[in-house]
Amino acid sequence: MLSLSDLFTEFPLKIISGETTEIPIREIISDSRKVQKDDLFIAMSGEYFDGHKYISNAIEQGAVAIVGEQEIADLPIPYIQVENARQAIAHLAAAYYGFPARKLTMLGVTGTDGKTTTSNFLYQILREAKLKVGMISTVNAIIGDEILDTGFHVTTPDALDTQRYLTQMLDAGLTHVILETTSHGWAQYRVDACEFDIGIVTNITHEHLDYHGSYEAYRAAKGRLFESLGDTVDKGRDTRRIAILNRDDDGSFDYLSRITPVPTACYSVETSADAQAVDVKYLLDGIEFTIVGSIDSFPLRGKARKGAEFKIKTKTNLVGSYNISNALAAFSAAVFGLGLEPEIAAQGIVALKGIPGRMERIDMGQEFTTIVDFAHTPNALKVAINSAREMTKGRIIALFGSAGLRDKEKRRLMAEISAELADLTVLTAEDPRTESLSGILSEMAEGAVDKGGIENESFWRVEDRGEAILFALQLANPDDIVLVCGKGHEQSMCFGETEYPWDDLVATRAALGKFLGIDDAPEMPYLPTQEG
Repeated sequence: MLSLSDLFTEFPLKIISGETTEIPIREIISDSRKVQKDDLFIAMSGEYFDGHKYISNAIEQGAVAIVGEQEIADLPIPYIQVENARQAIAHLAAAYYGFPARKLTMLGVTGTDGKTTTSNFLYQILREAKLKVGMISTVNAIIGDEILDTGFHVTTPDALDTQRYLTQMLDAGLTHVILETTSHGWAQYRVDACEFDIGIVTNITHEHLDYHGSYEAYRAAKGRLFESLGDTVDKGRDTRRIAILNRDDDGSFDYLSRITPVPTACYSVETSADAQAVDVKYLLDGIEFTIVGSIDSFPLRGKARKGAEFKIKTKTNLVGSYNISNALAAFSAAVFGLGLEPEIAAQGIVALKGIPGRMERIDMGQEFTTIVDFAHTPNALKVAINSAREMTKGRIIALFGSAGLRDKEKRRLMAEISAELADLTVLTAEDPRTESLSGILSEMAEGAVDKGGIENESFWRVEDRGEAILFALQLANPDDIVLVCGKGHEQSMCFGETEYPWDDLVATRAALGKFLGIDDAPEMPYLPTQEG
């Protein structure tokens, strides 16, 4: 059992007051309700709570030491005051688990859209290269043969869970970890002490401004991944530090190029880059393209190669032009960062068959195409509609909502985008939380009207999401595409403070079953809007 002093031996942050002792620590806990005898309680200040109010409860339940941010005197147990408890817990968790990231090759993926897809492309590439790889993504954590659900609305897990997952991966004999990281995760220091070797960005567009306050603050939060590459310890092996940037993304490329303290490689669909996609061909079952580039500045591992230039044909089974960029990001990390052969990386791109809730087709015999996608940001909705446009000569019927207690500006933006790019739009519920659903839809309707939308002709408001999906299906003609956007893989929807079990894939099958008169179709999941 580690002592309090052991946990602070390599602590890189300032300690304002208090002294560590040799007292043994059973576990690090940030929820006072879960404290047991011999635990270290971390008192954090949050948006809705203040852990310092529960210090006395933690002591009563057996805590033997406290770490917090506020000046507190006369506690009966050691109290260590730090500047930022959230940041402190990340480093203390890493110490508690023996700094697992220092024994792993860590690949961090960030961006507004495409993080999960890029992570999955990269995971398949590393498996194709016979590397022992694990992954923590928005959808799940994959540790060897074990797949763990990371929660209903969880993005990046908290610091304690992250370090625990890394330890489990190390114990399972894995050598490489792909970690999908969000702006919230970086802003809340959940992935500090993860010792990243390679940072990968997809894009940085409009999202989460309700939390970060401005686009610049949002971009800076994501930028912490790339700044952190300069702080990663020497892991005692041939591990390359590199940043993989999107040459086509004006929102991130120049900024990240300036702040990144390590070498960079870039990928592009539109212009010359270290890896560029050319000769793109859109097919019914995916996209074929050729990757051209050079490894002149990024030598391969272990094998000599004739010439630095490469030109390799590949294919993604995923639809949507944006998935070319996601594939290039993963390819670049593997080839320029890990030194894998371009041919192996190209094979890994082909190996990814699909991702739950990402442009996933639902076919139950209907005469039109139905697709479920996670698109929940303005840019993601735009590329989803444009991708659907590439797939059909028919109409695009887009269905989506906008979350309550989140970035309000994107409500109008998404409705405006759909009014301009889709043929028909259905506005519906998407995690309204404690906000008025009708109020959210009214804001969205205003955006649609501003771009020429006519209510009940080109766009509709249907509060119940299940009814909205059925309504969208009823609008469809043969060759049309119905895009059910916003929830994707997620398994719940929040009304008030309650998470109701919800799966867009199940709901869409249920609606199709009713539309087609199929007796054994799934039941529509319950939402409170069904009560009228």
